[in-house]
Amino acid sequence: MSNSSTPRTTSSATSDPETKPTSSQKGQESMSHIGGEPNHSADHRESPHHVEDDYSRPPRGSATAKLVTIPTLTGLVIGILFVTVFLAAFHAPEPHNLPVGIVGAAQQVKAVEQALDQNAPGQIEFTTYDSAAEARNAIEHRTTFGAYVMAEDGRTAQLLYAGANGPSVTGTLEGIFGGIAQHSHATLTTRDVVPASSGDTRGLGIFYAGFGIVLGAFLFGLISTQMGRALQLRWRLLSLAMFSVVGGAAVALIGGSTGFNVLPGNLAANMSVIVLLAAAVSAGTLLFLRIGGPAGTLLASLVMLILGNATSGGVMPAAYLPDWLRPLADILPAGLGLRALFGESYFNNDGFVSGLILLAVWVVASLGIVSAVDFLSDRRKARALRSASLAPAA
Repeated sequence: MSNSSTPRTTSSATSDPETKPTSSQKGQESMSHIGGEPNHSADHRESPHHVEDDYSRPPRGSATAKLVTIPTLTGLVIGILFVTVFLAAFHAPEPHNLPVGIVGAAQQVKAVEQALDQNAPGQIEFTTYDSAAEARNAIEHRTTFGAYVMAEDGRTAQLLYAGANGPSVTGTLEGIFGGIAQHSHATLTTRDVVPASSGDTRGLGIFYAGFGIVLGAFLFGLISTQMGRALQLRWRLLSLAMFSVVGGAAVALIGGSTGFNVLPGNLAANMSVIVLLAAAVSAGTLLFLRIGGPAGTLLASLVMLILGNATSGGVMPAAYLPDWLRPLADILPAGLGLRALFGESYFNNDGFVSGLILLAVWVVASLGIVSAVDFLSDRRKARALRSASLAPAA
């Protein structure tokens, strides 16, 4: 009796753990990879370890300390510098050789000068004029900030001033010459020969207009540098031009007779000054950020924003600034622009032409240096790539 057995057969696809997938399975896997996404289950795709962003791998050690320390120190230094500079400039302002005209007999003039040397030494610098009309003309051209006119009999005197120079100058002149008139028993009258615009009762409108465009231009330069690193220079220049023209036109319209009437001068002239002021501050900010490296933001803030606005002459004339700040009023864009606006609006174009020229110099020089630095940097990179490509393979 023979035993016959039927052999069993098992499927290799189910019994062998190392069995290769069929062609149909391969096709399904390959389709699941289209677009670069692996064939993960929904739960796996949504699991936290699969999310890739900056927070999944936080910096450690020295990198963390750097990211915490640099913003903190930058903010502290800029804030402290702002407070220090503005308090140094304006905490107890007094004039230094403020130009003032004087009209009277030689003996009267000498007596006034002696009284000032005793009571307000170094505050007033006198210029003698032959008549009140001549002294008034000097005020209208901002050659002097006021004039003390004495009658021949010495019983009366008149103080001429320009209200457009702001309340600080007016208060200084009334305080000093009111005391002189009282000491000489003369009756003093005052006359505002260049009043501020009806829309600018405190004489600070031009300062605020200038501060606003300077702040905007600084922020433009900062953001443009951060966001436009990959842009070619010509596109960044186009962006700068668009900002300057649109911003300058907007401020001129808002501040002019169409808006708050704090810029009573010619609209086109005011616009040209503000456009160049915006371009100069923007270009200067780009320059400091380009050449300053990690300290670029601090340098641009200090020069363009803090020192620029503190010495602009918008709050009070440069004659009130400390000795170490006064020269900056004739150099930095804010001072150049605001003097041009004051001159065009009130004082027969005092500083207008020179302001336009020097602001244009700021724009051209700053952008020229940035272009040169970019050109040299590109050449160094190209030379390094060429050297690397010619180096023998390891």
